[in-house]
Amino acid sequence: MTLKPELYTRRKMLKTLGVSVAAVPMLAFLGCNSDTVSSTDTTSDTDTSTGTDTSTDTGDTTTTNDSDYVSGTTALITDDFPDDSIFETSTACVLALTQATTEGPCYFQADSDEDISDGLSGLPMMLCLQLIDSDCNPLANYEISVWHCDTSGIYSGDTSSSSDSSRFAGDFCTDGDAEAEASTWYRGSLITDSSGRVNFKTHFPGWYSGRTIHIHFKVANNNNDYVISQFCFTDAFAKEICTTHSDYKSRGEQDTTLASIDNVFGSDYEQFILNTAQNSDGTLLAYHTIQIS
Repeated sequence: MTLKPELYTRRKMLKTLGVSVAAVPMLAFLGCNSDTVSSTDTTSDTDTSTGTDTSTDTGDTTTTNDSDYVSGTTALITDDFPDDSIFETSTACVLALTQATTEGPCYFQADSDEDISDGLSGLPMMLCLQLIDSDCNPLANYEISVWHCDTSGIYSGDTSSSSDSSRFAGDFCTDGDAEAEASTWYRGSLITDSSGRVNFKTHFPGWYSGRTIHIHFKVANNNNDYVISQFCFTDAFAKEICTTHSDYKSRGEQDTTLASIDNVFGSDYEQFILNTAQNSDGTLLAYHTIQIS
């Protein structure tokens, strides 16, 4: 899919907006050892593409998929969510505080169940997050909200049922796209369970000019925001998906990488990178621990 000129111009503006940091408490991200996941690790620089056609017909036309990952709706996620062992680390719990990042102009509150894709297609992805305190104890009954753009770099924009849309930038986020303006895809909130877990079904996001591929999140409790920040993916993994997967490769590589210094993550981006692995059903698993003080 070719990026529309209007979207390109609009997204360049984020280079000035992205430098604002949210005035919220500090948090910590604990790196997770991806070796604890039984499925294939996909975070290395190695190109794992086999060239095999694994395309999926989702209704209209079938596009050749050179990726090892499946293409389609989240109905292709047939594996169960992984257990809490994916969040275990080989070292003692250490609190390494880092500043939160900007909320950005495209947030509004949206309720959901675990599937936030609203039937769209792309690379199906499990997004698993665990919230813990400074002693590594899981935190239950906290609300974790996530939001990200679709495969072509556009955010949904139907705020009609939202109780918190005062900061949403409208056309700036939707690019005036009618479908986006009538939708709430790729937005949702869940409450952490006794293990501090929330599990979403979604798709790998697309990119827009001026930003590396990212996912926004917010942690709140009793209407108080504890942290607002973002997650990202390694440059190597983003390149693999953007150049081999049928739902992304027509747009090619993202124009802003972590190595080129994304204006939000800067040079200290390691703690924001999601761990990734391939599930046995060919879908993507992305996961991370969030630690708040």
